[in-house]
Amino acid sequence: MKHITLSAKRLLGGLLGLTLLTLSTFVQAEKIAVHAGWLFDSETGRLMEKRTIHIDGGKVESVERGFHQREGERVIDLSAYSVLPGLMDMHTHLSYEFGPRTYTEAFTWNPADYTLRSVNTAERTLKAGFTTVRDLGDSGNVTVSLRNAINRGDIIGPRVYTAGKSIATTGGHADPTNGHNHRLMGSPGPAEGVVNGVASAREAVRQRYKDGADLIKITATGGVLSVAKSGQNPQFMQDELEAVVQTAKDYGFTVAVHAHGKEGMERAIRAGVDSIEHGTYMDDETMKLMVKNGTWYVPTLLAGDWVTQKAAIEGFFPEMVRTKAAKIGPLIQDTFSRAHKKGVKIAYGTDTGVSRHGDNAKEFALMVEGGMSPADAIRSATWNAAQLLQAEDELGSIAPGKWADMIAVVGNPLEDITTLERVQFVMKGGEVYKQPE
Repeated sequence: MKHITLSAKRLLGGLLGLTLLTLSTFVQAEKIAVHAGWLFDSETGRLMEKRTIHIDGGKVESVERGFHQREGERVIDLSAYSVLPGLMDMHTHLSYEFGPRTYTEAFTWNPADYTLRSVNTAERTLKAGFTTVRDLGDSGNVTVSLRNAINRGDIIGPRVYTAGKSIATTGGHADPTNGHNHRLMGSPGPAEGVVNGVASAREAVRQRYKDGADLIKITATGGVLSVAKSGQNPQFMQDELEAVVQTAKDYGFTVAVHAHGKEGMERAIRAGVDSIEHGTYMDDETMKLMVKNGTWYVPTLLAGDWVTQKAAIEGFFPEMVRTKAAKIGPLIQDTFSRAHKKGVKIAYGTDTGVSRHGDNAKEFALMVEGGMSPADAIRSATWNAAQLLQAEDELGSIAPGKWADMIAVVGNPLEDITTLERVQFVMKGGEVYKQPE
């Protein structure tokens, strides 16, 4: 073989390439018929009995009544299960997972450490039934690389829409040097996600574009877990917020906004942002403004519940953080209940990374406890989330032309929402990642 001629090498290479192309085409073109005992229609919020979902090339070709199998299709029998669109979490942090060493990791970890953790958290997230997520803040552009690796098929994970490093003001929530000693604090700028004034706000958005982000995340008010005094004060001026939104639109970005306090929240809404995350201190006036502007609300009830529990454990948080967690955490669910009654548009989001990755579905029970129907809670994580992502042509329902992202559970989730915490089957893009045991 070592004396093989150049022309023979080319012939063998061509045959090998043709073989690989044929295999690749075969895999991509696999036809599947999923027999669903019950199918959740996320557009109407109803469960429909006995449906066949025909899949071709990773996308839904059609949905029809009864159980059928066309020539060349492989059947996946889920006739004893409830089948739903893949769930979507609009507020995660895949490269973080809060624990006792969180506040020292900034000094001891490298981007590679966060990357390796995110490989594990991404797989846990997908196998929990969340086939699409927004990641709203990392460091070192870890989740940009994570997204790319998932898209290449190198690792297992959900569809990731990432903001990269979130944008803050000096000393504000998400300033990466908060809590550091003065020698290490330095003066981070737009590249590091810290802005002061219109020009640097625009530069930070453009840097996110250069970094490969999918959307923009800003921290318009103080936050709970940052080592800074206030958890709710406004931290961007109106002109800075308008500069972020205007620049983001030029680059095709939506803008997600961390906000607890009323004033910072309302400044962001008036500037034209797409979603408010947390929204703890919004009042009736704020809600009316959100309805008027069509602003989405992503409640993150699970994070509020989690920090409330941990604040009761002495020494778990730095004292400055513990005080904020004990005060702000318990308020979020009541805000959610009032916002839902006022007709604010709600999309599902957990702030997972604060709580444990893979536990994302626990948000559903909190939403139902807060007054939302199980059907509407599920729609918030499917139909509504796809609209917030501006990806409703591809995601959010099991319908012709959309990606074949779906999950299956035992029982009726409209009667027991906690069934979604026990997902038995996961498919993303026509590929099965979890099957019933």
